[in-house]
Amino acid sequence: MKNIICLLVVALLLSVVPVFAADPIREGWWEVSTTTVMPGMPMQLPPSVIKHCYSKEDVKDQAKVVAGGNKDCKMTSYKVSGNKVTWSMVCTGQSAGTFSGETVFSPNSYVSTMKMKSQGQNISMKMNAKRLGDCPKR
Repeated sequence: MKNIICLLVVALLLSVVPVFAADPIREGWWEVSTTTVMPGMPMQLPPSVIKHCYSKEDVKDQAKVVAGGNKDCKMTSYKVSGNKVTWSMVCTGQSAGTFSGETVFSPNSYVSTMKMKSQGQNISMKMNAKRLGDCPKR
């Protein structure tokens, strides 16, 4: 159970780092709603909603953004077609597993799906995000 919780934490962290292409999403304050499906779970997990500030630096390097800054993750595939990006990566360490996803985006919103396989578990996630405005002042 502890491993499943670790996987969910990694998955949620990855959910705030969408894939960007030639026309990246805009920097700013974003709301990301994530629905997670784990086959075999006795009940559906409730959607999580987080808010995240994407800086200019965040929207520059696509592969680093997808890996969520996790040095244990390596991109194995990355393809851009119009406003759709598909990718795959392999992670080692505590978040060991394979991840693949697809994101369709516009400057002010995106829809993303991700599949994870780790420690005998298959997890699917769907993210809907929208830009709310500029990042809050700190």
